[in-house]
Amino acid sequence: MPPPASVLRRWRRRLADERLEATVYRELAARRTGEEHDILLALADAESRHAAHWEALLGDDVARVRRASSRSLLLAFLARRFGSVFVLALAQRAESRSPYDADADATAAMAADERIHAEVVRGLAARGRARVSGTLRAAVFGANDGLVSNLALVLGVSAGGAAGSTVLLTGLAGLLAGALSMGAGEYISVRSQRELLAASAPGATTREAFPHLDVDANELALVYRARGMDPAEAERHAAAQLRNWPSTSGSESAGARADADHNTVSDADHNTVSDADHDIVGTGMTAALSSFAFFAAGAAIPVLPFLLGLRGTGALLLACVLVGLALLLTGATVGVLSGGPPLRRAVRQLAVGAGAATVTYGLGLAFGATLG
Repeated sequence: MPPPASVLRRWRRRLADERLEATVYRELAARRTGEEHDILLALADAESRHAAHWEALLGDDVARVRRASSRSLLLAFLARRFGSVFVLALAQRAESRSPYDADADATAAMAADERIHAEVVRGLAARGRARVSGTLRAAVFGANDGLVSNLALVLGVSAGGAAGSTVLLTGLAGLLAGALSMGAGEYISVRSQRELLAASAPGATTREAFPHLDVDANELALVYRARGMDPAEAERHAAAQLRNWPSTSGSESAGARADADHNTVSDADHNTVSDADHDIVGTGMTAALSSFAFFAAGAAIPVLPFLLGLRGTGALLLACVLVGLALLLTGATVGVLSGGPPLRRAVRQLAVGAGAATVTYGLGLAFGATLG
């Protein structure tokens, strides 16, 4: 007796999803190299194995496979267009919500695979998040600050009874002043952080002193302890370095000296600043330009209705609607990239922005009534 039509539809959807997810991982792998490339291809192979399970169940009905779910189709579209951490973050959420735990026709191994896939993709997404975190922070904070601060400024001035031209001028001044302030502040912040990281890096003179250390005192162990090793481990590392250090005689080869110096520096860098730390922080100029551009873009939205010639309540309502939509978008974007619920992050962003604008509007009414 053939399976019911509802069961066949479910199997076809599962097969379509698995085929498309395998394609997504291959699309992402094509944009990666090295270990990430291999990991993504391994995930694609696993999804293909899952697809084979549904193909076996469907038998002759394989040819009539339905379209994949909208979630899988979106992932495939983004993978082809972008291949970025954004796609990996979406894939992480998709893997963590696998239906196989509640599907009697899926094997326990398939359900376990999906849970492991979620952790694998989480790890890959974490690498991408680390690479873009500095610029992303500047972009999100800049856009959000521009939206909220300039909307609050426009609402406050309007509530105080200012004319439309005054509101427009105030909004443009707030846009320029805020963007310059954000850009300058972000530049100083990132430059200062990079200087702090550089100050924590091992000094070059340490390498010159190493061949002349007192073997009995073993001062090198203090270097390792200061950088996070426990005393026993620090002693072992220092003793090994001193045993392996080549003699300082003239017969020492340049290659041996270079290799030993490299090993020493590598160990001395244990638990210290690396190039990856600087990549996460980003560059001062990149952060400054991102903050300036995104603050200006966000701050332009509340002013847009006034630039279009609208005035009064209509302009304020349109400004609030546009800013609300933009806040929902930025909140959802942060939610997706962080692996959290996009809707919850979007609503939180909207609530915070609406609260700030409401307070400023109320203060504008109060001051307007007092000054009037």
